[in-house]
Amino acid sequence: MANQFFEQAKDAVNRLTNMGQMNQQQKQKEAQVARNVIQSAYTNSSPEEKQQLQQLEQQIDQHLQ
Repeated sequence: MANQFFEQAKDAVNRLTNMGQMNQQQKQKEAQVARNVIQSAYTNSSPEEKQQLQQLEQQIDQHLQ
């Protein structure tokens, strides 16, 4: 069975990085949503998925800079 939270985490990060112009408050809100989903995904993730989740967290950090 696919890890639904893992897919949701990827979608949330994609939304954040592809939304174009957002004010800082909007970015922070979207980043927090993405981080929450990523944390939920860790529980049922394989080691490979956990590595990808770490990369998604790095993408969030880079996008907020």
